[in-house]
Amino acid sequence: MIGWNRNIYRSLIFLSFIGVIALMLFGIGQTLSYLNTGADRTSMLHLALKKDEVYLPKVKWEDTLNPGRPIEKQTLQDIEQDYLNSWYIRNTAYQTNTIEGIDDYYTKSARKNIIKLVQANSQKDIAVHSTTINHNIELDFYSADGQLVVLSDKNVQEYQRVYKGEKLLSESKIQSDYQILLMLEDGFWRIRHIVKEETYPLDTKEQGNTFAKVLNGKIYINDNEYQIKGINYYPQQTPWNMFGDEFDRNVIAKDFDIMNKAGLNTIRIFVPYEAFGKAKIDTAKLDKLKQVLDEAETKNLKVVVTLFDFYGDYSVIDWTLTHRHAEQIVSAFANHKAILAWDIKNEPNLDFESRGKENVLAWLKEMIQQVKQYDPNHLVTIGWSNTESVHLLQNEVDMISFHYYNDIDQFNADYLEVNFQNKKPIVLQEFGLPSSRGFWNPLGPSEKKQAAYHKQFQEVIKQNNLHYLSWTLYDFEEVPEGVVGKLPWRKHKQKHFGFIDRKGKKKAAFEFIAK
Repeated sequence: MIGWNRNIYRSLIFLSFIGVIALMLFGIGQTLSYLNTGADRTSMLHLALKKDEVYLPKVKWEDTLNPGRPIEKQTLQDIEQDYLNSWYIRNTAYQTNTIEGIDDYYTKSARKNIIKLVQANSQKDIAVHSTTINHNIELDFYSADGQLVVLSDKNVQEYQRVYKGEKLLSESKIQSDYQILLMLEDGFWRIRHIVKEETYPLDTKEQGNTFAKVLNGKIYINDNEYQIKGINYYPQQTPWNMFGDEFDRNVIAKDFDIMNKAGLNTIRIFVPYEAFGKAKIDTAKLDKLKQVLDEAETKNLKVVVTLFDFYGDYSVIDWTLTHRHAEQIVSAFANHKAILAWDIKNEPNLDFESRGKENVLAWLKEMIQQVKQYDPNHLVTIGWSNTESVHLLQNEVDMISFHYYNDIDQFNADYLEVNFQNKKPIVLQEFGLPSSRGFWNPLGPSEKKQAAYHKQFQEVIKQNNLHYLSWTLYDFEEVPEGVVGKLPWRKHKQKHFGFIDRKGKKKAAFEFIAK
């Protein structure tokens, strides 16, 4: 009997526990249901777009005066943000042939045409990759009840690529004028009507360089012919992290003295995209870059600044973020006398296979135009990884730059092909040989062989009157995996390209660092 009662008690306790758990789960479910009321995927997307800046074309308000009701500053900001997001959502819809988020930025009548076009493109396997570069907005009307606004958006620069499957059908860049009617619904400014009023060719006229320029295939600075004799540079203790927490101007100044005494006149440095803040530039990093440029000017060194290091997206929808990145850096130093050239990106052709050749080239061409827009005073180049790619975009750049790590005995033949194709200054932007003999490379080049390599290359450089920047001043203790991967023999090789070893001793090759 006692055992039977005990079993009853146990059963009651177990059932009570199950009941409590069930009530808790029911309560949680009801709470989540209440919290999610009205919070569909598009609403959450709307909030996410307000929080994260994913679309940043250049925006200029030409006129915000309203003859009736004055418009509040916060309202103007909300209109601008929702208007730009409407462009982003529509561009995304045409690229992916999905309509997620359209409800949040277009009224029922306005989204009919978008949905119709998305369905038609999807059936034909058509995808449209597009973005806008800038917007020049005027406030035409703001209703007395604060529920309706009319805008004019003029000289909107648009870029577009149309694909059928994987095949590129067309590529275009135009300017257009728009008239836009927006209505305030559920706290969001939604497009009610958008009318393209006029489309006309884009004015691509370029300004001439003033600090540095190219005439008849030669580089001139302040009207004096300039021959690049340089080196790629990282401080020895902070390779690939030059502008990080261990930044030390005194160390850099001493390195610049070494270069001066060796007969070099130019350095090439690298600005990492993410580390500098992407679309929102880290002002502390920008100040460190200024210190490097100021020190270079003091030591009579010219600088090739390589932008977008470790950037690898290139997608059209991402362009406006890279525009803002370039604008902030390039415009800040457009008048700096130490700069010789902006190098748009290091070895972008290595991304052709993974990112698509047409994507990479389109982004490079666009970024060249952006850089020249913000800085008409300096040269622009691209650091190709080989001689095979130098013909690409050669009409857009001011000087042709390539890297060469092949057999030195093959160089003259390869260079003749490059020289035949181009009538612009040609820069051997990277070359070198690592003294990497050791455990991971027992048959690798010795320091003696490295010295013989540079001696021979300086003879080739003199013979062809080449502009050059060797790789690199120092041997390094560590090389990040993002540079060469995890394989130890590859990292070992990359550590030993320097003219100065890890103990600060000049290697035999240092005698041939300059011709």
